[in-house]
Amino acid sequence: MKILHIIPGSGGSFYCGNCLRDSKYFDGLRRMGHDVVKVPMYLPLFSDEHDLGEVPVFYGAISIYLKQLYPFFRKAPGWFDKLLNTKPLLKLAASMAGSTRAKGLEDMTISMLQGEEGKQYEELDRMTEWIRDHFNPDVIHLSNALLLGLAKTLKEKLNVPLICTLQDEDVWVDIMTDPNRQKVWDLMSEHSEHIDQFVSVSHYFKGVALDRMTIASEKISTIHIGVDPNDYQYRNSSEKKRSIGFISRMSHENGMDILVDAFLLLKKQPGYDDVQLVLTGGQTGDDRKFLKDVKKKIRKSGHSKSVEFHKEFEGKGRKEFFEKTSVISVPVRNGEAFGIYIAEALASGIPVLQPGLGAFPEILEMTGGGIIYGENNPGSLSSALQQLLDDTVTLEKMSREAREGAERHLDIHKLANNLVDVYEKVKRS
Repeated sequence: MKILHIIPGSGGSFYCGNCLRDSKYFDGLRRMGHDVVKVPMYLPLFSDEHDLGEVPVFYGAISIYLKQLYPFFRKAPGWFDKLLNTKPLLKLAASMAGSTRAKGLEDMTISMLQGEEGKQYEELDRMTEWIRDHFNPDVIHLSNALLLGLAKTLKEKLNVPLICTLQDEDVWVDIMTDPNRQKVWDLMSEHSEHIDQFVSVSHYFKGVALDRMTIASEKISTIHIGVDPNDYQYRNSSEKKRSIGFISRMSHENGMDILVDAFLLLKKQPGYDDVQLVLTGGQTGDDRKFLKDVKKKIRKSGHSKSVEFHKEFEGKGRKEFFEKTSVISVPVRNGEAFGIYIAEALASGIPVLQPGLGAFPEILEMTGGGIIYGENNPGSLSSALQQLLDDTVTLEKMSREAREGAERHLDIHKLANNLVDVYEKVKRS
């Protein structure tokens, strides 16, 4: 089957869970023998992506931003547009403040969702023509519902089934100002009629989507996020030095400061002098002040030598991070639709400690290998960490369960088969 995935990139500036999710499915589908192509939007994908060939980045972030704000840029010559869409410039844009958040970009988000009626209609035509001339797929898979503005034109001009993943759209939309917030939800609902099947990454988020958008329940399948367990080195956490890890974009929203505060509370107790904290996941310009404040707090505590900011979070660097951590927590303030770092940690045999928010209880109840602690605050997390780090028997058991749970429930090969079943279903209908 010829499958085309349209994926917004992160520019490689931070640990992008959605990008990584799509990359894992891409690999799984290819290993099954399918012909799969990634088409990046806005920004390049991870910096260690070597399989894009000559596929261009469509809707280059700099270009569409300038054209949205200043109409005269829409008449700029082609060479100028190509210059703005070069990967070095787009990677620079990815590191700047505001490049990956909705606040301040409401008008552009709405314009994108208006599709052929929006200000980026020429880019939509360019993308559609490129797909038709270079790939001619059997099915097109949109990475998230914020891309639904593409759906009508893709459907009409290419006449292929459309799939759309649902994951954390609320995180982007709900920080918008009124009345833009409701307008975006309404536009996504309106364009959902052009989608043959939605795929939610958790039962929890299927419920969120049904609450926020007008979609029939039977039109949403649930397929969890997966990884290839063979890509991760299993070593039981009870055999490692005691270390607590954080892997996600290092931001206030993802609760890195909650984990830092929990760690500092732990260090005040006797018997934890050896415990280390390892933080990774990259950042955007919006996170600079937050990180500066966190580092200042660590210095003032006197525990700087016990905290490592692990710079590399892609490829080999990410594997090194998992090798040096024995437990992991990413205490996202509002929870998440899934959290692929959970799948990666479990496949590495690393127990995770997560708040009882979003899909975290669903994933850990299904897989085992982790703890759901109470209130999402430093005190609750510190107590949970203390309990697990002190109990070698439980840590050893939970580490084994983590790996077994990943193999049983989060194997990308099994989940990719489920995704192909969805593709085959919409092709037949």
